[in-house]
Amino acid sequence: MRHTSASPGELVIAASIPYHGKYKLHSRYKKELVRISSFEEHRSEAPDSVACYIITVSDTRTIDTDTGGPLIQSLLEAAGYTVTGRTIVKDDYEDIRELVYKSSVHSGIEAVLLTGGTGISPRDTTYEAVASLLDKSLPGFGEIFRLLSFTEDIGSAAMLSRAIAGTIGSTAVFSMPGSTGAIKLAMERLILPELRHVMREIYKRS
Repeated sequence: MRHTSASPGELVIAASIPYHGKYKLHSRYKKELVRISSFEEHRSEAPDSVACYIITVSDTRTIDTDTGGPLIQSLLEAAGYTVTGRTIVKDDYEDIRELVYKSSVHSGIEAVLLTGGTGISPRDTTYEAVASLLDKSLPGFGEIFRLLSFTEDIGSAAMLSRAIAGTIGSTAVFSMPGSTGAIKLAMERLILPELRHVMREIYKRS
């Protein structure tokens, strides 16, 4: 029989069911308790804040006309993260790669967040530049982002997105599309809830 994931409420109910005069917890719920306990332990050990650097990839935007970078900054700061700075870089493979690398090895930066250049047009090279630098990739970020985009935002056009994430040394890197809708989706549903957890795992292996 296939079992679905149990909720904390189900665990309480299951724990109260007597078995031959004694309380017995089904193995299914024991596994769920272990999983929940481990998840909460990881969250509790995560850093209180993360120093983030924001890069907007665009051939047309400037610091003054950029909308994606300021949106990321406001969402980060509202969630208690630290923003060390933001900049604009042209949609050029070498320029993006150099900036991401220099940011990743800067002692005051723990996470690099990019927006723009993740599509499939000839000028979109963010994916290639970031992917070439990653020590470890987080394929789940792009997979879940595209799923959320498909089901909650733009439908089948989500297949054109090449959002990517991973680590360069001890720095987390997230690259998302340039539209404000995509930024909010990636930030609110994926990055903000898990960035501290991601950093906990990075520091754990260092």
